[in-house]
Amino acid sequence: MSPTPDVYLVPVSPPDAEGRCSFGTGAWFSPVYCRAARTVIGEVHEDFIRTGGDSWAPVERFRHLVPADAPTGMVATAPRTEEETAATEVICTLVAHELVRDRDTLQVGIGTVSSALGLYLDHRHDLGVQSEAITGGIPDLVRRGVVTGRHKVLHPGVVVGSFMLGLTPEELAFVDGHPGFALYGFGSTDDVSTLLRERNLTAVNNALLVDLTGQVASEGIGTHLWSGVGGQAAFAIAAAYSPGGRAIFVLPSAHRTVDGLRSRLVPVLPPGTPVTLPRGFVDYVVTEHGIATLRGKTLRQRIEELLAVAHPDFRAELRAEARRLYSC
Repeated sequence: MSPTPDVYLVPVSPPDAEGRCSFGTGAWFSPVYCRAARTVIGEVHEDFIRTGGDSWAPVERFRHLVPADAPTGMVATAPRTEEETAATEVICTLVAHELVRDRDTLQVGIGTVSSALGLYLDHRHDLGVQSEAITGGIPDLVRRGVVTGRHKVLHPGVVVGSFMLGLTPEELAFVDGHPGFALYGFGSTDDVSTLLRERNLTAVNNALLVDLTGQVASEGIGTHLWSGVGGQAAFAIAAAYSPGGRAIFVLPSAHRTVDGLRSRLVPVLPPGTPVTLPRGFVDYVVTEHGIATLRGKTLRQRIEELLAVAHPDFRAELRAEARRLYSC
């Protein structure tokens, strides 16, 4: 999209008493484009919630406000298979109990496993959230006092994101007008120079594949793209540099295809696969078989850590390939 679009069409709430139209559950790029576009047209949704931060535009900014003829709905998480559900429960439990600490500031990425993490943090205290996505379970943690944000450097006391994902109707009602939630455009939430100011930033993101050296592929496999990089790289790099921070990547150890079970830990990434995170910014890789600790490890140690969390059916094959490729 052009930095200065001629026309920008955006879904919004009706104007409130102060003449503000909310972007609802997603700021996305709207703050920037609403200010930059020559003409802005608002599609008015009566059911849109109101959120704080930079997630609104003044009614006078719109050339036209037109009623929406269909609801937009909440962005949903991808459905999980029975195997993925079982793996997600184990992985999120490991991350919540072994890697997340009280007073951490969390970024939770979208994905089959990572987006469920908020449901496993009941036992923690004084967490903060500085994220791109505000995922299901986070509003309930605020309601119960688990997420307070009181130890955050950026926006203390406020859950910050750019959009919301997988919230229940009850969570949406809780967030509506709540001063403890704020949405900003991607240029703000995903800015590395800003994120580097945060302490104990703990980034938890999904991976599609991880190779035996720790390189992470989250955008695609080979030349087949699944998604863009989003904020994953920015948050993981910032977390790796953050005092007390951690960059954590989660994935089931294997996935089922029409050709049978395939390992998601691989000797090398397939040709054409984009490397989303270089191995130097990957602190932990977690599967349902355990936690691989990679920070500060030699190549041989990294391979051993990752072999230990690979699916048992593929460990012998992966070890043989490690010997052939890396002499390890």
